[in-house]
Amino acid sequence: MRNWTPLMTLEGQFVTLAPLSLAHESDLIEAVLDGNLYELWYTTIPKPKDMTAEIKRRLALDTMLPFAVLDKTTGKAVGMTSYMNIDHANRRLEIGSTWYRKSVQRTPLNTECKLLLLQHAFERLDCIAVEFRTHCMNQQSRKAIERLGAKLDGILRAHMIMPNGSIRDTAAYSIIRSEWPAVKAGLEHRLKA
Repeated sequence: MRNWTPLMTLEGQFVTLAPLSLAHESDLIEAVLDGNLYELWYTTIPKPKDMTAEIKRRLALDTMLPFAVLDKTTGKAVGMTSYMNIDHANRRLEIGSTWYRKSVQRTPLNTECKLLLLQHAFERLDCIAVEFRTHCMNQQSRKAIERLGAKLDGILRAHMIMPNGSIRDTAAYSIIRSEWPAVKAGLEHRLKA
């Protein structure tokens, strides 16, 4: 897996996506406290006390390549994102387990983060499809995924058991290779606006 998706740093104007490490822990604890993101019932974001364990968990997974999202204005980690469910044989992956501190949500940072990840997936890894999944009830995330240009593939009913014991229906989206040029143009336009 690492041969197809080696560790790399992706650089943009607003954001740097760096391989996640324990060195990002204190920034990520500060970030998760901005808006108390870990209290959201429809997503799984680590509590401050669980940040070390979450970083170690992501680093241990063979089908995940996790990144710290660094704000270039401060150099601090403001969230996490990952390539996950990596399927080398079928040249597919998912972009997910993403969260950002509240103060940078709905800023160019998120748009550029997705542009960098998608560009790398389609133009360097030669992916045929990139997936996004979110809780069916997470309207903010669903709208953000749809703004990227991703299409709803369907709802995976009773897909997951959440930490609070509730059952999650998962909205599954994707962008396929033939859609990438239009999606890329849209993301680049949004960054210029």
